Amino acid sequence: MTDGFIKVAAAIPRVKVADISFNTQEIENIMARADGMGIEILAFPELALTAYTCQDLFGQQLLLEEAESALLKIIELSRNLSVTVIVGVPFRYNGVLLNCAAVIQGGKIHGLVPKTYLPNYKEFYEQRWFASSTVVPEGCTLKFCGQNVPVSAYLVFTIHEIQFGVEICEDLWAPIPPSSLLSLDGADLIFNISASNDLIGKHAYLRSLVANQSARCICGYIYTSSGYGESTQDVVYGGKAMIAENGHVLAESQRFSFDNQLIVSEVDIDKLRTERRVNTTFGKSMEIFSAQHKPIIVNIDANPFSHDDTTLTRTFDPLPFVPQGEELTARCEEILAIQAEGLATRIAHTHSKSVVIGISGGLDSTLALLVCVNAFDRLGLDRRGIVGITMPGFGTTDRTYTNAIDLMKSLGITIREINIEEAVTVHFRDLGHNPEVHDVTYENCQARERTQILMDAANQVGGFVVGTGDLSELALGWATYNGDHMSMYAVNTSIPKTLVKHLVHWVALNVADDSSRATLMDIIDTPISPELIPADDKGNITQKTEDLVGPYELHDFFLYQVLRFGFRPTKVYRMAVRAFDGRNGGPQYDEATIRKWITTFFRRFFNQQFKRSCLPDGPKVGSCSLSPRGDWRMPSDAASTEWLKECENLENL
Repeated sequence: MTDGFIKVAAAIPRVKVADISFNTQEIENIMARADGMGIEILAFPELALTAYTCQDLFGQQLLLEEAESALLKIIELSRNLSVTVIVGVPFRYNGVLLNCAAVIQGGKIHGLVPKTYLPNYKEFYEQRWFASSTVVPEGCTLKFCGQNVPVSAYLVFTIHEIQFGVEICEDLWAPIPPSSLLSLDGADLIFNISASNDLIGKHAYLRSLVANQSARCICGYIYTSSGYGESTQDVVYGGKAMIAENGHVLAESQRFSFDNQLIVSEVDIDKLRTERRVNTTFGKSMEIFSAQHKPIIVNIDANPFSHDDTTLTRTFDPLPFVPQGEELTARCEEILAIQAEGLATRIAHTHSKSVVIGISGGLDSTLALLVCVNAFDRLGLDRRGIVGITMPGFGTTDRTYTNAIDLMKSLGITIREINIEEAVTVHFRDLGHNPEVHDVTYENCQARERTQILMDAANQVGGFVVGTGDLSELALGWATYNGDHMSMYAVNTSIPKTLVKHLVHWVALNVADDSSRATLMDIIDTPISPELIPADDKGNITQKTEDLVGPYELHDFFLYQVLRFGFRPTKVYRMAVRAFDGRNGGPQYDEATIRKWITTFFRRFFNQQFKRSCLPDGPKVGSCSLSPRGDWRMPSDAASTEWLKECENLENL
C-alpha cells in the first residue's frame, strides 16, 4: 500500500466445465501476470477451479479430489509470489459439501469462507449440492490440503495494515449480507466471488447493488463473476467484474468477452477510513452489532509487497466540484434552488423590504444577483426590491462596469451607482497614505469603503446586505477582513470558484432572456479580478487573481481532498499530478506548478483561518463547507509547520 492506495483486481478466467487441469492453468497464468503488475489482492470467480455449472458432477469423488489437488498446486505457486489470491473451490465437511472461497498467500491457505445464502429458486438449485456456512460451528478449524484452516463466513483477514472480508454471490442479495457485518468488524475491502448469469436488465441492477453496498458499508467492493466457458445449457454467464469504492464504480469488465479479463484499480483505504470516522452512524452500528456478533480475525504474516510503489491506474477528477454531462445540469438547478430557498427564508423571517448587493460585473456578484432574483420570484416580490449598487473605483474597467449596468437593467432590479474614488482619496489623505503606492492598504481601503456603502445603504432601504464571496476565496483568505468578507447573508459561501462559472452558464442557457444571456456570457469570459489596481493603458485588467494566488482549478482540487478527506500534502500532490496530466483533454499542469501552488494553498489555508472564524450565515450546498458553525472548526492560531515541511519535500518524491 502506497499513500493509502491498495491495488486490487477481479479476474475472469476462461473455464472448461469439470476440466480442472485447464482451469488451474488459466488461474496460474493470471496469478503470475497479476503479481508482475503489482496487484496485492486478486479474486477469482465462484468455484473457479471446477467451473460453477458442474451440477450433479459435484457429487463425484474424482472432481472433488482433483479440485483439492489443484488447489495444492496454486498454493505451491503462491510461495514465489507476493499477491494474495482468493479462489472458489468445493470443500467436503462432515458429509456435506460447502461452496467456499479459499484465501491463499505465501504457500498457505489462511482461511476458507463458505457461502451462506444458497439460491434455490427459478434457475438456481444450489441446495441440491451444497450446504450453508451455518452448518459449521463458529471458531472451527478444519484440515484441508494438509493444513489446519479456519472456516467461517465471518473471517476478517489482516495483511499489511489492510483488513478484508469475503462473501459469495447470493450473499450480496440477502437483506443483511455478510459484508455488512464484515465491514462493521473492520474490513476495509469486501471481495465477492460469484457466478451470476445474465438476463435482460439484471446487469444494471447488479451494478447498482454493488455500488450501493460499497456505499452502505463505506468500503471497497471487488466483485467478479464467471464468464466464457461456463455451461450455456440453460443460462449464459457473461463475465461481470466491478471494483467499487464507497458508491462509485472505479473499473468494470467488458461483458460477453471470450478472453480472460483482469480488472484492476486502486482502492483508497485512507478515504474510506476517513469517511467511517466522520460518519457517526457507522460507529453506532459497530456498537450495536458488536454485542451480537464476534468476528474471527486472521492475521496473514506476509513479507512486504515486492513492488515499492503503487503505480496509479485509476483516474481522479480534476474538477471534483463540477459533475459532467446531464448530471451538471441537474446539479446546477438544484444548487440554485438551495441558495434561493435559503435567501428567501431569511427575507421572510426578517420581514425585509429589500436586499442590497454590490455588483462588480464579475462572476461571484453575478451569481449572487441571480440567486436574489430567483428568491424574489419565488416569494412573488417585485424585483425592484433588489438594490444593486455598482461602485466604480481606481481599477474598474469599462468592460466590467458595462456588464454590471447591463445585467441589472435586463433583470429589472433597482440600480444605484456610487463612485468610491473621491471617498477613498480622502481616506488616503486622512491616513497619510501615498495613493501612488499600490500596496495592501491601497487595495483594502477600497474594499472596505464598498462594504461600508452597502451596509449603510441597507439601513436606508430597510434591507440587508447579500454577500458574494465564494468557498474558494474563503479557503485562501482572498477577501478583505471586514470588507467583502462581511455581509448579513452570504449565498455563495459554499460554492467553489470552479463551479460558479458553470452555475452562471446554466442560467444563461436555461433561464435568462436574450439580453441577459449575452451579458452573462461575456461575464463568464472576463478574467477573475478584484479590480483594485488601475487598468493598463488600453483599459485591460492588470490584476488577475489567478496570477497572484494560483489557478482555482488546482486550489479547488486541493481544497476538496483536504477538507473532504483530510489527506496529507504528499498524497494530495500525487493525486493532483495524476489528475492534471492532461489525459482525455483535461486541464494540464506540470509537477513544478503543482508543487508551487499546493504550498501556497496550505500556507494561506492556515494563515487565513481567522477570517473563517467569523463568517456570516449562508446556506451549505455541497459536501464541503467552511462555516465555523457547521463543518469546519479550526483554531485561528493553528501552526502550518508540519504541512509546509512536507510540501518542501515534494520535489524529492
